[in-house]
Amino acid sequence: MARPLRIEYPGAFYHVISRGNEKKEIFKTRRDRERFLEYLESAVNRYGAVIHCYCLMVNHYHLFLETPEGNLSKVMQYLNGAYTIYFNIKHCRSGHLLQGRYKAFLVEADTYALELSRYIHLNPVRAEIVSFPEDYPWSSYHAYIGRHNAPDWLNIYFLQGFLGGDEKQRCIKYRDFVKDRLAGDDPNSSQPFFVSTILGSEDFVSRIKEKHLNPEANSAEVPELKALRSRPTIKQIVGTVSGRLSEDPKLAKKIMVYLSHQYTGEKLNVIGEHFNLGVSGVSQLSRRFSRQLKCDHELKKLIDVFVRELNLSNVKI
Repeated sequence: MARPLRIEYPGAFYHVISRGNEKKEIFKTRRDRERFLEYLESAVNRYGAVIHCYCLMVNHYHLFLETPEGNLSKVMQYLNGAYTIYFNIKHCRSGHLLQGRYKAFLVEADTYALELSRYIHLNPVRAEIVSFPEDYPWSSYHAYIGRHNAPDWLNIYFLQGFLGGDEKQRCIKYRDFVKDRLAGDDPNSSQPFFVSTILGSEDFVSRIKEKHLNPEANSAEVPELKALRSRPTIKQIVGTVSGRLSEDPKLAKKIMVYLSHQYTGEKLNVIGEHFNLGVSGVSQLSRRFSRQLKCDHELKKLIDVFVRELNLSNVKI
């Protein structure tokens, strides 16, 4: 089995996802979930991890955590190992509880932390378990909107610090921030993207590659390295598309905006500056182009050509 790419350093932030083996339940009872949260608290005390938000689903869980000591592997080995032992004893079973290796996406927190927390807290809504995130009891959302006091091991202040105001105002702002996504009314949000195992801007990815990526590492053993080493920039998108469509600048611009919006992860205002558009113009153009692709097969083939040339197939939107 190929090894996952693990980039660890003091102060790193991660979005961690761990799923049940064969997509089976990993939480059967209320006590299971309570015990898992106890192990989270223990991971904070033992390894200095900082838990910023969580969501426990039926067959998987999400964490947004920080490792001041650069020890993600130790944190996760303890957390998943301790919970597996508990679960197997409690439910009279043996063997693997969790599916292979957990996924850990390195996150540029200053840019994507809020958006990621919203994504995590809306998981039960996307899964159609509840209509609103406040109706789901097993996430940190209640602490963020002031319904419950945050336990000592849960740090809500880092994320709320982006919002400003007093404690009550921050709770209201966060609730409104999450509900904006439910209503689809947040055109100024970042377009999250995953390049291999990194969630961040072009500059962040470049810094991580320079500081933490071993140039001698084997891409066959760690497949994520291939995506990291070949990730295109907005300038590369512009160069590739304009070079092929120099005789049709109007279509070229649409394609460049669409690809930049879908694959670069830059904020709408940054993309707009490249193409002399406002944030709403970028969003609207990209949505219209997406709809056009569904019914225009020749245009879809052209986009596929650019995706291959720019090696975008490894970029998970």
